[in-house]
Amino acid sequence: MKKRCDWVGPEPLYVEYHDEEWGVPARDDRHLFEMLTLEGAQAGLSWITILKKRQGYRRAFDDFEIEKVARYTDEDRARLVADAGIVRNRAKIASTIGNARAVLDLRAELGSFSDYLWGFVDGEPLQNRWSSLAELPAQTAQSQAMSKALKKRGFGFVGPTICYALMQAVGMVNDHTTDCFRFRQLAR
Repeated sequence: MKKRCDWVGPEPLYVEYHDEEWGVPARDDRHLFEMLTLEGAQAGLSWITILKKRQGYRRAFDDFEIEKVARYTDEDRARLVADAGIVRNRAKIASTIGNARAVLDLRAELGSFSDYLWGFVDGEPLQNRWSSLAELPAQTAQSQAMSKALKKRGFGFVGPTICYALMQAVGMVNDHTTDCFRFRQLAR
C-alpha cells in the first residue's frame, strides 16, 4: 500500500488530487488562476468541500478563462451568488472577478502571470524535507512576499496562508512529507 501525506483522507477525490496534482509544478496561467481561485474559496472551509465543487467552479467560471471572467458583469455576479455548485460567498466571487482583471493587468505589464508567481521561488520548486504534517508551515517569507505583492496589484483573498497553499498546490514547493511516495518523484 502506498504511503501518502497524512492530510489525505479516504475520499477518492482527495487521493487522486494528492497523487496526480498536488505539488506538481504548474506554469499555465489559466491553471494558476484556477488554483488561486480555489485556494481563496477554501478560506474557512475544508479542502474536500472545494474539491467536490471544483467541476461546479469550472462550469460557473467558464473553465477559468481569464479574459472571460474579467469581463463578468453584475448579472454574472448575481448568477454566481445563486449557483449552488460553488461557494456562494459574495466577497469570494467578487475577488475572483477582480483577480482575473488583475491578472490581465499584470500580463499587460509583465507578460506572464506564471513567471511572476514563480519569481517568488526564483523559478524553481523549493525542495522541503518535512517528516511529518506538523512540521509544515502555514506561511513562509516567500508566501508573505507574494501576498504583499499581489495585494499591491489589486488581488483579493491572497493572504500569506492562501499564497502558501497555492505554492504547495502548484509545485512551487515540494511539501510532500519524506515518507510519502510522491516526495521522491517530485524531488527529481
